[in-house]
Amino acid sequence: MRFFDLLGLLLIQVLWGFHWAILKFGLKEFSTFLLMGLRFAAVAALLCPFFRVSRDKLLPILGLSLTFGTLNFGLMYAGVAHLDASTAAIVGQAQVPFSAVLAAYFYHDRFGWRRLAGLTLSFLGIILIVGEPRIGGNFPWVACILGSALAAAVGNIQIKALGPINSFALSGWIALFTAPQMLLASVCLESGQWDAIAHSTWHGWSSLGYTVFVVSIGTYCLWYPLIRRYPVNQVMPFTLLVPVFGVLSGILMLGETLNLQTLLGSAATIAGVAIIVLRRPGRLVPADELRR
Repeated sequence: MRFFDLLGLLLIQVLWGFHWAILKFGLKEFSTFLLMGLRFAAVAALLCPFFRVSRDKLLPILGLSLTFGTLNFGLMYAGVAHLDASTAAIVGQAQVPFSAVLAAYFYHDRFGWRRLAGLTLSFLGIILIVGEPRIGGNFPWVACILGSALAAAVGNIQIKALGPINSFALSGWIALFTAPQMLLASVCLESGQWDAIAHSTWHGWSSLGYTVFVVSIGTYCLWYPLIRRYPVNQVMPFTLLVPVFGVLSGILMLGETLNLQTLLGSAATIAGVAIIVLRRPGRLVPADELRR
């Protein structure tokens, strides 16, 4: 791998990892559905005029907006608003074992003892984290993160069924369909939206800008060329660094702390995910075969 591509991969993991802590600044100033609606509206406005999709893709993308958009991000934002960023970052890794289970069911992906061991270890790690005394009455918000991970895994199955499509077009049109759902939910379930917009500080707007320009658009400008240039088996293991930087972001930016039980749970979860991601392949899979 070329040196600058290696640096690019590392930078992407840092930016994705720190998103967990930066998101909390936005959720302190904007309500959950309002922040999501603003994010998706901005992404749609920036991408849809430049990336079109065929009419036969519109209905499947509408379905994706419900799972990959509304459920995935709605549950994730709700969980992050009430949990430590580090806890949310680790529990969010449940998307990997969920995806493995769904792939085994829908695509008859072989489920050997290595993957079973990885699944077991990752879920045991999550159980350790959930059992940590600080979680206490926050279990419903942990369930939100787990629900978000499951919705993202279902969304990945839908994306694979969708077939070849430009990644930026997909992101933009999912955002176009998701934005009105979120804004309508905000109108019906939340209050004080105009006051929040009028009085939000630079922390809130910077958080929103980070999710739009850095996470939703910027990182993928780097990510998609790399997954096309290199085999998936060479690129995907770097994503194991995301929860590590997520925990680090919570410690550095929010002053969060970790006790021994959380550390053990985190280590078990990441190790389980690593076993699933770092399967010993029969061949290197070309990156352009990946359908996100």
